[in-house]
Amino acid sequence: MHAANDPAFGEAISNRLAELAALSDEPGRLTRLYLSPAHRRAIDLVSYWMRDAGMSVRLDPLASVVGRYEAQDGGTQTLLLGSHIDSVRNAGRFDGPLGVVTAIEVVKAAFKSGKRYPFAIEVVAFGDQEGVRFATTLGGSRALAGTFNEKALDELDESTISRREALTAFGCDPSRVAAERRPRDGTLGYVEVHIEQGPVLEKEGLPLGVVTAIDGVSRATIDVEGIAGHAGTVPMAMRHDALAAAAEMLLAIEERARRQPNLVATVGKLEVPRSAPNTIPRRVRFTLDLRSPADAERIKAVEDIKAAIAARRGVTQRLTPGHQAPAAHCDEKLSDLLAAAAENCGAAPRRMPSGAGHDAMAFDKIIPFAMLFVRCRGGVSHNPDEFASPGDIDIAARVLANFLDRIGTP
Repeated sequence: MHAANDPAFGEAISNRLAELAALSDEPGRLTRLYLSPAHRRAIDLVSYWMRDAGMSVRLDPLASVVGRYEAQDGGTQTLLLGSHIDSVRNAGRFDGPLGVVTAIEVVKAAFKSGKRYPFAIEVVAFGDQEGVRFATTLGGSRALAGTFNEKALDELDESTISRREALTAFGCDPSRVAAERRPRDGTLGYVEVHIEQGPVLEKEGLPLGVVTAIDGVSRATIDVEGIAGHAGTVPMAMRHDALAAAAEMLLAIEERARRQPNLVATVGKLEVPRSAPNTIPRRVRFTLDLRSPADAERIKAVEDIKAAIAARRGVTQRLTPGHQAPAAHCDEKLSDLLAAAAENCGAAPRRMPSGAGHDAMAFDKIIPFAMLFVRCRGGVSHNPDEFASPGDIDIAARVLANFLDRIGTP
């Protein structure tokens, strides 16, 4: 048992994260996919911890673990806490489980001291945030938001097993997904503790950040077409080199993003089809990923990039839009309460956007949500070297406990 100001919070959470990390579908590395044997073992362990923290526990129709800590007599509203317990392949142990285990430990501290809140708490461990097994992500959180698309039940994994079949075999009843929708007037909000997955907090020497928004995303494929020619016979001034043009475009994209605060641009894949060492490239295809908490600025950047370079280089450029997602803005009141709790615990946080997607974004414009970021070493994530210190985790847990006291105060 530890009180909300006991530094053992960080040690206890770190130890439990290590226990969860041992539950993997692959020997020698952490890979825990949705509805896999390792996911089942993780569900069993998390369920045990929830019961030990005074919660009733159930598995919902999409295999999210829901632990409920009842309110004081007369409390009718519910606060949702949580994150996910699935992983990418060869993952780190903190991405997702940190938010689940921190919430459980904070509730456990309240339970052991006989404390109840004027609202119920549901700690939710989602199982399909990473989207490794099936194409559609955030199914568990979307079910709570009431926006789950039941067509996703017919998606197939690489073994041609549908999500519906996998859920049924797992012991879930996917026909009951709609019943998981949380009522807006009965739900105070959703709060998620998560590692930053970036280097900003570490660089600024801060343990915590309060998230302002989850970035909107614009993805596209850009095709550049020039004229193939002999590497030795076409003078430089007369070339229509698709690869040289693409290289200049990549640098222009980088420069455009550098000029705009909180805009990030990534070219993650580039292909030069039918290329040869002695041939001027005719075609190049590359991907573009733009992210910003400001949708208008992100859309403007896409338009700027469309207009660049091609004409001067004597090539043609075609931009084909792909995945588009608007920014999801955190609730100001919940975020302010988190920031006040952090300051009360001696850890004034940085306000910052999240460039990565999270379960929290599923609640956008439906249920108020907020996120608390925890510093991670080197900004590394989706990697076995992912690490958050017990000291920083301890501060985050104390902030969450203080936040619960604040949200319960009229």
